[in-house]
Amino acid sequence: MYARYIKRPLDLILSLISLILLSPLFLGISVWIKLDSKGPVFFRQKRVGKGKKLFMIYKFRSMRNDTPHDTPTHLMKNPNSYITKSGSLLRKTSLDELPQLLNIIRGDMSIVGPRPALYNQDDLIAERDKWHANDVRPGLTGWAQINGRDRLSIPKKAKFDGEYAANVSFRFDLRCIFGTFSYVLHQRGIVEGTQDDNSKDN
Repeated sequence: MYARYIKRPLDLILSLISLILLSPLFLGISVWIKLDSKGPVFFRQKRVGKGKKLFMIYKFRSMRNDTPHDTPTHLMKNPNSYITKSGSLLRKTSLDELPQLLNIIRGDMSIVGPRPALYNQDDLIAERDKWHANDVRPGLTGWAQINGRDRLSIPKKAKFDGEYAANVSFRFDLRCIFGTFSYVLHQRGIVEGTQDDNSKDN
């Protein structure tokens, strides 16, 4: 009942309230980005949504304009050379993700769900198919996000996403949301750049 009738209206209400309350923060971040580097305030990228339908995700721009557009940051050789000064803080605090409130309002995303894969992350998309994790809306945060985030191997990440998809509930969503605050506060699970296989949680 929650997943079918309550989750979407609750996402919409909470996102609208958050967008209104955080509008001064949005303005301040926007000004900072424009003063810090050349380029637009927002970054758009093609992502995979519910049922593998593609949509454009919104973020605050945290990298230079000449950054490779469709490469996940954790797969770049030297991402720090592209990250702007403002972007460094935005990424560490996950404030760069705030514009995804607009995606939630549009219906592309949910507050909690699997993080939306890049359209060309075929390996992750295929693994999620095995767990039916592509059958739910992607989220601003999710179960995999608070269980390793970027440090998870693709099979483990997809398994966590599948566990969420199979057990969507209000209680599970709250657990993910409160867990996210802890992860952001302690900046756990964030990986910038490629890792050796031994450093990954395989």
